[in-house]
Amino acid sequence: MYKTVDLSRLPVLASHADVALFDLHPDVIFILDLDVHAFWWANAAGVAFWGLDNVQQVIDKDMSGDTASARRRMQQTFEKAALEGVSVDPWTAYPNEQPTRLHIRHKAVLLGPERHRGTIAFISDGGPSGDNPEQCLFAEAIHYTSVAVTSFSLEGLPLFENPIATELYGYAVRDDAPAGVSVFESRFHDLQEGRERLRQGQALLDSSQDHLMITRRGVRKHTLDMRASRHPVSGEYVILVSEYDISALQHALDESERAKAELKKLAHYDALTGVPTVRLCKDRLDRMIAVARRNEAIAALLFIDLDGFKAVNDQHGHDAGDCLLKEVAVRLQSSVRASDTVGRIGGDEFIVLIPDLQQREHAGVVAHQIIKTLSMPVTVTSNDGSEVEVYIGASIGVASFPHNGDDPEALLRNADAAMYQIKRQGKNNYGYA
Repeated sequence: MYKTVDLSRLPVLASHADVALFDLHPDVIFILDLDVHAFWWANAAGVAFWGLDNVQQVIDKDMSGDTASARRRMQQTFEKAALEGVSVDPWTAYPNEQPTRLHIRHKAVLLGPERHRGTIAFISDGGPSGDNPEQCLFAEAIHYTSVAVTSFSLEGLPLFENPIATELYGYAVRDDAPAGVSVFESRFHDLQEGRERLRQGQALLDSSQDHLMITRRGVRKHTLDMRASRHPVSGEYVILVSEYDISALQHALDESERAKAELKKLAHYDALTGVPTVRLCKDRLDRMIAVARRNEAIAALLFIDLDGFKAVNDQHGHDAGDCLLKEVAVRLQSSVRASDTVGRIGGDEFIVLIPDLQQREHAGVVAHQIIKTLSMPVTVTSNDGSEVEVYIGASIGVASFPHNGDDPEALLRNADAAMYQIKRQGKNNYGYA
């Protein structure tokens, strides 16, 4: 993951005596204690900057009104300064409640015997924000937006990051990145995608694409908007990247797709046995007849009613009956081809769709195999908890296309009639419509 700050190498300021010489410096200098979010010290120019009379008044300044974003930004400034030695950052301060734009160099230090995290702020330039209010407003927006914004050189080196980008990535290549990989590329979960996007940026191509990014929060899905821009000082081309975390949206979309798939499954597949329901069977029956008609082929429908199922259900309970139905579905599927369809149309009634037959009589061969398979004993758990073997049979009616009808309703009706004829003749057999 990304590199962490090594605090052991930072200079330590044990007391105010260690910075007494800064009082002679004409520029504004103040020191912030991040762990208590307060001023630790200010030089004479710093005291005057705040319109106060002495250092203690600076130390006692109430900073409780700072926003959470402002506090987080201070933490990130410390981190950047600790990693890079010195960081330069624009800030807006409010001496005498008047906004003043500052350009500050920050040096990371440890403060006092408690070794609190701190920054020495050296104000190298400044002026009232009113000199260019639009520019200042834009700079504030970039710093406090929840969108990660980073400017990269065409070599993939970060030139500027706003605080949210720092929070996500830090300022360095992640620890596990291969040698020679730029900071830009190293942020991508797929390094090849990172290289491709960097090449787009180098070609000054604007784009917007979704990627998995490796952040301090883990792997997240981001939309990356890339725009070619120019450095405001050097005029060189840079790559401006804005990142929008769409992980939550993607998760919601994935959940929605899973819910849709589950609903579709519930609508098309029997919850108990897992085989197609009436709706899906009718769709497949329509397709089977259409293909058979086009190819001038034979297709068949088997209508199956279990013999003896009600007795098992009444004697051993519904759980035993459900177990039996699930085993029937398994045995039916094992008795037919992968291209055939086994469906449950209600209660203890099943159908089998057999497309592409060479001869009508081949459907009878399948029906005979099903009867043989279902006649084998099934072990179920009875109401009293004991395991018992039960036996059932099957009465099967066979209807074929085009012999017994050229539409789904006719095949179903004729196969059903053939099945009832077998019931009347003694059950556990098959017959043609």
